[in-house]
Amino acid sequence: MTLPGWTPSGTVYGTLLNFRGEWAQWQPRMNDKPYAASPKAPVLYVKTANTFAPHGAAVVLPEGGTLEVAASLGLLIGADGAPSHALLANDMSLAHDSYYRPPMKFRNRDGFLGLPLEPTPLSAIGGLHGLTGLEIELRIHGVHKQTTALRDLVRDIPTLLRDVSEFMTLREGDVLLVGSEALPDGTRPRVVAGDAVEISAPGLKPALQRFEQEVPA
Repeated sequence: MTLPGWTPSGTVYGTLLNFRGEWAQWQPRMNDKPYAASPKAPVLYVKTANTFAPHGAAVVLPEGGTLEVAASLGLLIGADGAPSHALLANDMSLAHDSYYRPPMKFRNRDGFLGLPLEPTPLSAIGGLHGLTGLEIELRIHGVHKQTTALRDLVRDIPTLLRDVSEFMTLREGDVLLVGSEALPDGTRPRVVAGDAVEISAPGLKPALQRFEQEVPA
């Protein structure tokens, strides 16, 4: 069955280490090899098209893996190369220790990017400025698990866009995720088969996905 809903036409880029809590947790390890210093530019990764899970979709939990879910804000790039819409996303990943160089199999399995029914025009929420104080809620079965506040960004949205544009071009249809915050223990909320996760924030369409267990071949 094909679900109604929106998926990006371009490339989706995620951002690591862009919330203060997450940065503080990882800073003691930033001087370790191979980098031996904290990152000077935004740390980006790609969410490939197979990860796109429309609003209401069922996401398969890999057998033997622990799935973490993460609330994020996405900026959809318009024809002029600037953000035209905002959207909520559930940026999922298998729990792992290889933080700086996570293999694609952790972040890019089928359905590992939950999406809303549609993006929201920035003009409807006061432009980028309207996102400054946004708080994003993550709920599992309606129970609140995490609040992510954009005031806690390391690079606020204008700064992130500027710094990314110094080394790459964002094109119409691309999406830039501004990052996700960790829980106080350094993890992110985790799900099991049968769970339903909703990402919501004032003025934006929610992203809702359900989770099912993988059936062994």
